[in-house]
Amino acid sequence: MKQVVMGTAGHIDHGKTQLVKALTGIDTDRLKEEKERGITIDLGFAHLTTEDGTQVGVIDVPGHERFVRNMLAGVGGIDLVMLVIAADEGVMPQTREHLAICQLLEVKEGLVALTKTDLVDADWLELVVEDTREFLKGTFLEGKPIVPVSAKTGSGLDELKKTLQTLVARVPAKHLEGKFRLPIDRVFTIRGFGTVVTGTLFSGSVRVEDRVEIYPKNLQVKVRGLQIHNQSVVEAVAGQRTAVNLQGIEKVELTRGDVLGRPGEFIPTFMLDATLQLLADVPRPLRHRARVRLHLGTSEIMGRVILLDRDELGPGDEAYVQFRLEAPAIALPHDRYVIRSYSPVQTIGGGMLLDVQPAKHRRGEDGLATHFQRLAQGTPEDVFLHHLQLSKHQGLRLAEFLPRIEISASQLRQVAATLHRRGKARAVNADLGWYLHEQAFRHLTSELREHLATFHRQHPLRPGTSLEDLRTKVRGLDERVCLLALEVLQTQGEVVVERDRVRLASHQIALDDAREQLLRQVEAAFLAGGYQPPRVEEVFEKLQIGKGHDRELLQVLVDQGRAVRLKENVVFHREVLQKVEATLVQFLREHREITPVEFKDLLGVSRKYAIPLLEYFDSQKLTIRVGDKRVLRGAQ
Repeated sequence: MKQVVMGTAGHIDHGKTQLVKALTGIDTDRLKEEKERGITIDLGFAHLTTEDGTQVGVIDVPGHERFVRNMLAGVGGIDLVMLVIAADEGVMPQTREHLAICQLLEVKEGLVALTKTDLVDADWLELVVEDTREFLKGTFLEGKPIVPVSAKTGSGLDELKKTLQTLVARVPAKHLEGKFRLPIDRVFTIRGFGTVVTGTLFSGSVRVEDRVEIYPKNLQVKVRGLQIHNQSVVEAVAGQRTAVNLQGIEKVELTRGDVLGRPGEFIPTFMLDATLQLLADVPRPLRHRARVRLHLGTSEIMGRVILLDRDELGPGDEAYVQFRLEAPAIALPHDRYVIRSYSPVQTIGGGMLLDVQPAKHRRGEDGLATHFQRLAQGTPEDVFLHHLQLSKHQGLRLAEFLPRIEISASQLRQVAATLHRRGKARAVNADLGWYLHEQAFRHLTSELREHLATFHRQHPLRPGTSLEDLRTKVRGLDERVCLLALEVLQTQGEVVVERDRVRLASHQIALDDAREQLLRQVEAAFLAGGYQPPRVEEVFEKLQIGKGHDRELLQVLVDQGRAVRLKENVVFHREVLQKVEATLVQFLREHREITPVEFKDLLGVSRKYAIPLLEYFDSQKLTIRVGDKRVLRGAQ
């Protein structure tokens, strides 16, 4: 069954509430003060069913200028508006402001109800109709039906109902697969049931027993019951006026402006990127950093407008802006909003949100206009791909990106899978929903090749660099992304990964005769040193090896396994180390354990060599330390 929400709009005392009652049989003035004063103060709710079975939720808004903030809390989720103009008064200040608000929120459908026709004659009514048509020119209501009606006599009600049915049929059906989101416009308690909230279900659906989160308060509760137009239901869907009975929370913990959603699908934000259009009739330009009242969903939040490309925005002008808020907002891209000036309080403009988790922009930053255009005009695939490109080699995890896009988690997974299949995105880990932009990935592989080439130029005698050192060359590069890039490069035959070492496949260590002779001299020095090898610097000084590439000859010995570096300045020849190992093993088999002092005496060396040797054999899992002694591993 199709669901549509209609809102009223218009000046105070033009008969909105009486007309809603005549249409639906429901008096939307529920507050005692409203009854006593005869005016609508807060939002009122009613419903009707058209002849074709469409259910229409009706939101009756207050018309007094003091209660425009309440009006704004009700019109955010409407599909069409019924602008009410009293025939005996015509267009008034709140008529204009309410219509401007609906225009800013991009309400697509609507009509005008000319009320109180029983108070005017035919000639006057004809004049008011013409004045109204003139007033509506250039607005979304231009050319829409204007229906004269009297709630008192019933004149015109049938025509109004027929017109409503025609308009309702033109309202497109809601997408039910989106994120469940219900901005709260009313909170109350019912004896025996507990806390109840109401609102227009913006998108998605919710069922009884579902676990939901109250944003931005980080509270999770259970849906105890649901009602649509006073009828209990098992499920509520997008487009319905919905009452939700929540379990495990008190009324005082909730306020208008809070949002119900699924856990983890939204993140409170203090910054918003948006388009902003100033109304043409505002009395003065809007200056950079002006303090304003942002009306979003059912919330009103104070904040400042950052004009990114100018110092002030003139009447009727449009610009890209960033809002920096004084309280957290819950929103999605493409949400419409309205701003009102801080003082005096009046509606001055509105627009569409583009990014709900933006970076803090610098004014005049290059490329911002193009960035915003992509966000404003792109499909979900375009937007995700654009953000993926901005994330460079860090990529995006779908669970973390989900609050920045209006589609559901399942839809986002499908978008990512489609882009991956088309070769535009690369999965770092599909199970974790972690993707990189393909161009960013290719740029990363190119950058890694360049770093390896630079390393080989600087260290021609080394077989390669360590994985960790290579990774640190690219700021913020995750180990898993690095390994994926190297895996691709290795598959392509461009690099070789050997344990924790990486080199270009084309790199080969080539020693000329002079260096080959020098290498043998370095090796001979450590071999001759036996159990007490010389310090590295002593060998370099003796062989007159300066600070050039020749110093890396020692590393060549280490890489080839002909020498072992125990510490920075302690190097043993492999043959000597094997003799030490054999001597130690024989001692332990005879005596079962050995102390550092005994080991020193066994080899005839100082502590300078004994301790590094013992630690080396521990690291090789030959021995294990027990107290201050060593034993053969597995023999303790």
